[in-house]
Amino acid sequence: MSPLRTLASRIEIFPCAGRFSLSRDSRTEAVVVVVEISQGSFRGRGECVPYARYGETIEGTLAAIEAVAPDIETGLGRDSLTLQMRAGAARNAIDCALWDLEAKIARKPAYVLAGLPQPLPVITAYTISFDSPDAMAAATRAASARPLLKIKLGGAGDVQRVRAARAAAPRARLIVDANEGWTARNLEANLAACAEAGVEMVEQPLPADRDHALEEITRSIPVCADESVHDRATVPALVGRYDAINVKLDKTGGLTEALAVVELARSKGLEIFVGCMVASSLAMAPAMLLTPNARWVDLDGPLLLAKDRPEGLRYDGSLLYPPPPELWG
Repeated sequence: MSPLRTLASRIEIFPCAGRFSLSRDSRTEAVVVVVEISQGSFRGRGECVPYARYGETIEGTLAAIEAVAPDIETGLGRDSLTLQMRAGAARNAIDCALWDLEAKIARKPAYVLAGLPQPLPVITAYTISFDSPDAMAAATRAASARPLLKIKLGGAGDVQRVRAARAAAPRARLIVDANEGWTARNLEANLAACAEAGVEMVEQPLPADRDHALEEITRSIPVCADESVHDRATVPALVGRYDAINVKLDKTGGLTEALAVVELARSKGLEIFVGCMVASSLAMAPAMLLTPNARWVDLDGPLLLAKDRPEGLRYDGSLLYPPPPELWG
């Protein structure tokens, strides 16, 4: 008989390297929730970031984890967890901890258990925080040697921000994230400015509850859903509105659902963008399993921190390497 599991959760705080800003909020630290599930001498870990945009709080996330802990400790598995908990940060931390635990018990990499190809080093985007056009130009110039930059937009002056970013990094590939900050009235003009600047993709230009306007225009460049997509149930409505989806484990509620989301989205002709919240390498590691199917990868969370975990992921500039087993999986 297998030994019973124990589950523990805690808050950890990682100061950011500077101020990380979106159009709707700003922060100087990453506050994460870590789940550890132990079975005998084996221990699996997962990390999540509760997001206020989806009504999540640190306290609520810890309470949700605590509520399901007795079931996890008596053997609840990942598939049943997906049915028992809603998609979100709390389920993500538990799900990823279970994957890590299973990999350690089996003494096999998590990608093998999932029947996936071995992740290879990938180029990650590096995020430029939302600010004035001049400030963003300066930040972009400082990062211009990186091959792929993600420019945060979402307010008046976005045309100037895009042009300033392109002038500051003439050789870098650019993607932008509007964080739901555009309207149906300025959508086409902003997309045109992005196309003129050679932007490869625009992420979530409209609020999730008003993105139907995307069906009414001819998109000059690919448009990617972020706040509009969470789990499998949200994917079908995106067809005809979006060209790609941003898969984040904190939205899908873990790697188990993320794998199913990727499969469904690809079957419907949607491209994959693997994204993240600002968090440590422990949160990025499971998402590396999704990267072989991704056109774009944005797993730069640890690059935005003043200090990562000591056993964190290896970044060679913007080249991100798969996780070592002592970190996860």
